Amino acid sequence: MTRYCVDTSGISSPLVDLPEDIFPSVWVPIRALITSRAFAVTTEIYEELKRIEGGVGDCIRNHKDCLVLEVGDESWPYVDYINHSNRMQSEYDQFISERNGNRRGTIGVNDLSIIALAKTLDLPVVSMEKRKPTDAKIRRAIPDICNLESVKHLTFNELLRAEKLTF
Repeated sequence: MTRYCVDTSGISSPLVDLPEDIFPSVWVPIRALITSRAFAVTTEIYEELKRIEGGVGDCIRNHKDCLVLEVGDESWPYVDYINHSNRMQSEYDQFISERNGNRRGTIGVNDLSIIALAKTLDLPVVSMEKRKPTDAKIRRAIPDICNLESVKHLTFNELLRAEKLTF
């Protein structure tokens, strides 16, 4: 059963700090979550995730069907997702990097796609992005938009706690 929507940073950033060859016990249950369909991603996020190397990357590439919710698949409310995505792209246009000279340190269209998916499925987003200062006028990150959309945001450690995983 799907329990989380995952941004690329929700897996790739912890892998930098906790590499599989040094911390294998951390990644065994994460691979199990991938194969059990606990995570959902958009096609855009999957394209980023599949670049991850090592065992976690292999698991992601070998289990695309366990992760990606395709637009057009009648098994989930993809029309609601499209509506949320379109609305968010319009509403948060001033923060979208690709529409503002690829401004660094702000949200991208792919980031909005995972938030729209989470909003559609009423699930939390897992990412390692940090909130921007409240006085930031031109920058927003995933947790900021999640907050505006009433979508719960979790870090990797919060995911581990939610899954009651300890090492």
